[in-house]
Amino acid sequence: MKHKILYFLPLLLCLGGCFKNNAAVPPLVVPSGTFTGEFRLLHRSSVNVPFDTTKAEIVLTLNTPAYTYAVTGDTSTVHAGSKGVWGMNNSYINFADNTYPKSGTPTKTHLNGLYLYYYNGSVFQMIATSADTLALQYDLKKTQ
Repeated sequence: MKHKILYFLPLLLCLGGCFKNNAAVPPLVVPSGTFTGEFRLLHRSSVNVPFDTTKAEIVLTLNTPAYTYAVTGDTSTVHAGSKGVWGMNNSYINFADNTYPKSGTPTKTHLNGLYLYYYNGSVFQMIATSADTLALQYDLKKTQ
């Protein structure tokens, strides 16, 4: 019995120290400045099988010291002009729109709520989904 324990001792020691995860968490790259690009609203109703896609060219300005934002550009039909505050972590970015209606259903999309995002210093993409019927996509590039 003693010999079997001796064979397992190196394995037990290795489990404690050999399999450490030394992968460093990448530093958080905070988007800042002006971003221009396309907003897409993809909606699938129960009647139509393919998604209905509506697009608008928007401008998103992110200010980092104050963590405020503003959406301008083509805000006449699909996307509302939005402004407020935002925060983020390594996976998600959250927007709190000051112009979002307090009651009722807004007629246009507001940049409000939690979005999964990707940012590499020049390309900034965000997506939010609601079940399998609605997706909000932002495909933006840094301009300033």
